[in-house]
Amino acid sequence: MNSLKLRLLKLLRARETSIFLAFLVVLAVTTAINPKFIFSLDGWRNLLVNPSILILLAIGEAFVIVTKSVDLSVGSIMGLTAFLVGSVYIAWPTMPPPLAFVIGVAFGCALGLVNGGLVAVAKVPGMVITLGTLYVFRGVNIMWAGNRRINASEMSPDFLALGNDQILSLPVLTIIALLVLLGAAWYLRNTRSGREFYAIGSAPAAAELYGLPTRRRMLAAFMVSGAMAGLGGVLFAARYGTVASDAGTGYELQAIGAAVIGGVAIVGGSGTVIGAALGALLLVTINSALPILGIQSFWQKAVVGALIIGSIILDRLLAQRQKRRLVSERMAP
Repeated sequence: MNSLKLRLLKLLRARETSIFLAFLVVLAVTTAINPKFIFSLDGWRNLLVNPSILILLAIGEAFVIVTKSVDLSVGSIMGLTAFLVGSVYIAWPTMPPPLAFVIGVAFGCALGLVNGGLVAVAKVPGMVITLGTLYVFRGVNIMWAGNRRINASEMSPDFLALGNDQILSLPVLTIIALLVLLGAAWYLRNTRSGREFYAIGSAPAAAELYGLPTRRRMLAAFMVSGAMAGLGGVLFAARYGTVASDAGTGYELQAIGAAVIGGVAIVGGSGTVIGAALGALLLVTINSALPILGIQSFWQKAVVGALIIGSIILDRLLAQRQKRRLVSERMAP
């Protein structure tokens, strides 16, 4: 009985629980004002589909932030991958959709390898490196695409159907995001290599002295982030059917914001991919709800910014509280 009570208290105190409750509040208030927000076929579908791409980016971003770094290039990787997939379909109209996923994930992983190699080998802060690759990858996309736009008529109908198909009333895009989320959550929680990401982020110098493969884990974190952005690019092409050189612009800040709001500490060493996914869900739902509530676009961005700042302050306060508690426990004997 006591064990069950402790588990319940732990669940209630979890950051993920508060984010989910905030999501339910936003959902309830918006639905009360406009029932079609959820009680309609399009409303329910959009509620599930719209966060899918951002959830994938937030998962990848969580891997990097946990290691005490950040990846600013995920939006550019996503846009470049989406244009690559569309270009391959122009050259090969009958390409099987599963191969598009393989190409997208592999290409994104390769770009993540570039980021991770520069960070791990050159020992340059990830924010600096990925700020540069953000513009490099975006520049390559602009140079490649120019003024050209890939339209839905140039891609396979079977591939585009993935953006609208459902399985047991759940959109395919949502199912993909959930499967990736469950796999990533299990890996970080239950494997030694997954826990090493947290150890490196908590104390990089101590982790290196202990003999943990810090460079290898840092490289892996950026490769996962790139792979998630590549997968997001594939889903972007399937979801919207139109890809231009500006695809993915701004997604990097949303992904970082979602991870931070979801409890992934920007200083590294703590947080979960489930929290990052819930942060993405809350962020997208707020962006959809605020226009219905009659709030202007400026205040929409201000609300999101306030959430991010509030999350960072909360993480800092919780860290200080934990530090004081540990000091008091050591002094108690």
